[in-house]
Amino acid sequence: MYGTGNPDGGTMRRFSSVPFSQVSVTGAFWSERLETVLTRTIPSQHRQLEKFNMLRSLKLPKPVPPLTIPQQTTGFSTEIFWDSDIGKWVEAAAYALSHRRDAVIEAQIESIVDDLEKAQAPDGYLNCWYLEREPENRWTNLRDNHELYNAGHLLEGAVAYFRATGRDRMLRVLDRYVDHIAAVFGRAPGLKLGYCGHPEIELALVKAYHATGAHKYLDLAAYFVDERGAQPHYFDQEALARHEPPGKFHQGTHEYSQSHRPVREQTKVVGHAVRAFYLYSAMADLAAEQGDAALRHTCEVLWQDVTRTRMYVTGGFGPSARNEGFTQDYDLPNATAYAETCASVAMVFWAARMLNLDLDGQYADLLELALYNNALAGLSRDGETYFYDNKLESDGTHRRWDWHPCPCCTMNVARLVASVGSYVFGQAADEVAVHLYGGASTRLEVAGVPVGIEERSNYPWDGDITVTVTPERAVDFTLSLRIPSWCRGARLAVNGAETSILPERGYARLRRRWQAGDRVTLHLPMPVERSYAHPDVRADTGRVALRRGPLVYCAEGQDQTHPLHRLRLPREAAPSARFRADLLGGVMVIETPALAILTDGFSTTLYRSDPPKEEGTTLTAVPYYIWCNRGPNPMQGWLRE
Repeated sequence: MYGTGNPDGGTMRRFSSVPFSQVSVTGAFWSERLETVLTRTIPSQHRQLEKFNMLRSLKLPKPVPPLTIPQQTTGFSTEIFWDSDIGKWVEAAAYALSHRRDAVIEAQIESIVDDLEKAQAPDGYLNCWYLEREPENRWTNLRDNHELYNAGHLLEGAVAYFRATGRDRMLRVLDRYVDHIAAVFGRAPGLKLGYCGHPEIELALVKAYHATGAHKYLDLAAYFVDERGAQPHYFDQEALARHEPPGKFHQGTHEYSQSHRPVREQTKVVGHAVRAFYLYSAMADLAAEQGDAALRHTCEVLWQDVTRTRMYVTGGFGPSARNEGFTQDYDLPNATAYAETCASVAMVFWAARMLNLDLDGQYADLLELALYNNALAGLSRDGETYFYDNKLESDGTHRRWDWHPCPCCTMNVARLVASVGSYVFGQAADEVAVHLYGGASTRLEVAGVPVGIEERSNYPWDGDITVTVTPERAVDFTLSLRIPSWCRGARLAVNGAETSILPERGYARLRRRWQAGDRVTLHLPMPVERSYAHPDVRADTGRVALRRGPLVYCAEGQDQTHPLHRLRLPREAAPSARFRADLLGGVMVIETPALAILTDGFSTTLYRSDPPKEEGTTLTAVPYYIWCNRGPNPMQGWLRE
């Protein structure tokens, strides 16, 4: 049914990500996470999908049952998103199956495909909320009701399952749905000039194009991106057709959905963070596939805006719970940080696509930052509880939850972890790039020759990395190894001979004739470092964050001898790192001399003229991603200095 997609078809694409199905993750850190997702996360999520009637919704039960998720004051129920959550579960499960096949999980996916086939309308339409509850209202509220978003996540699940197993039944169902969508939307007479209020289908369509080679997917993705924000505004026209005032809706601004102006005219990252990064991911894809310089320039402008003024030190995005997104420059509160897990997952998607456009280390640096910190914090060590929002300071009341009325982050973090292998390697015609370290291998065709690439390391705890190259015969190509921006003093050797490093935009590029068994060793020093925020980030004035290698650290109350709010870290204090095999399955902790403010002399007064006394103590910090895995307790990411 399907041909082969052409991921190098665009005039701008320099690299392509090596698909997850071609990468074996071997290192201890990510192997443990992958095994947890496969054996704990995916099965527990399936149980939750059953418990909350989400899988039952695919069967279009009659009579129509009462809502499982009650309507909000706006009259809206998150049940309308359920198709997307099921699609993300299939996608995460498919990635995990690529790690190791599991007959039970495959049978569960096949059961979902059975239900989707039966539910699909004769014209190809497939949205279980509308088919079950509002068949007369299909495609009448793209602004709020996520029909295309749901379709996108189902399509991503179908593509992942096809790539992992070769089974194309779900993809054929979604192919029919895409044909229906293409018959409804577009610029031809009689079609709707619409697009989704929640971008997502755009990047899913490009994935389908890569998997199948069918250009119709790329054409539809380009239409949705190009039409976004055009005047007269589609969402306003649609509201009038529903006999509603165009300006009276929950968020009240089209910035929320990044449709306030055509995408090529946007210069600020605004609105809902997840929607923004899903949209920018598709824009970067289309810039590559279609050689669109204007789209690429817009992506670069938006990238600089968000990374210079609107990003948490952990790679989190969006300070506001009100819009799950952005406010103004340098507004990055800690105790009320939203920093949705989904937003960091989406940033990884965008960064990977920008990296394929241009092998520039700034994109890999942020991909790694968001992956190892804010995104990974969203999944507990046992794989069964989650963070939706990721605060950088807690009084001890912030806790993980086992499910949520809008469980988008659960499957999002699962699919990211399960697909981590797809972010390790990049490939061009005669070049292989290693973006992430931690233990992985692949086999590729480079310059016409099959080549094995194996990377071994104990990353992120250790910066000693070995890359072994095994071509079938001697071949000339470039091996590019990322030198992270946090690293100074990197050392590199080829077959034991020291080689000078002159990084080109964050990569050491080794051009030579490679022979079987050639070995490159790379040493990335990982001292403990302090990070300081821009002076206009008011929440972090006088505070410091600790970082070692790719990991940002935080202090949990239960590791200290004094309350967190009474600790400060003198500038002259020298932190050190120590591996604790007895803690949380084995983590590198940071220990540093600190000062604790004492309450001596305050037993009978609230205020006094003499400053409080201090005493020396030791502050212990753990990786941010692992916090709150020993129960809720106070936490600070930014420490008083």
